[in-house]
Amino acid sequence: MSGDAILLLGAGGHARSCVDVIEQEGRFRIAGFVGTANEVGTTQLGYPVLGSDADLPSLLQKFKRVLVTVGQVKSPDVRMHLFAMARAHQCELPAIISPHAYVSRHAQIGAGTVVIHGALVNPNARVGENCILNTGAVVDHDAIVGDHCHISTTAVLNGGVIVGAGSFVGSNACVRQDIRIGERCLIGMGQRVVADCADGTWLPPRKEKA
Repeated sequence: MSGDAILLLGAGGHARSCVDVIEQEGRFRIAGFVGTANEVGTTQLGYPVLGSDADLPSLLQKFKRVLVTVGQVKSPDVRMHLFAMARAHQCELPAIISPHAYVSRHAQIGAGTVVIHGALVNPNARVGENCILNTGAVVDHDAIVGDHCHISTTAVLNGGVIVGAGSFVGSNACVRQDIRIGERCLIGMGQRVVADCADGTWLPPRKEKA
């Protein structure tokens, strides 16, 4: 794989998904990960864990292209902190888009956002910075996703939906057209969202009827 080096901030499950997308996209060479202190010196999918949070300032001086690869469910705070720290060190935060996803040329994808295999982003959709569009997620026409959001596996945002910054939409959730979801909301797995959600709304995972 050719291309310039990129450092991955996080070494867990989501990071492994990001590795596969970066390899498939082929633009960048993965230098390694920043993980926990216990992970330093180990490898993930053949790439080294180069340091922990304590080493981050020096690593951000050495590697000027990074991707936040910590996952996000309950809170966006860790991803937001790492993104801000990389920005403060004047690092480049490229959007990473799987060649097995579809992003309309009439859509916008923000810096540091990763679009994983099978995701679909339709015309006039706008996705902010430092977002995760996970496997099979759908962002339909004219939908807007704020910064630091995670649209999880096979979740569907129908046309004109607005999702506020820092929100999470769980696996297989479906949001009706033109609904507004506020900032820092947590929409549980399988939910059917048919009314607007105020900032900080928590909708638990949907329970299937017996």
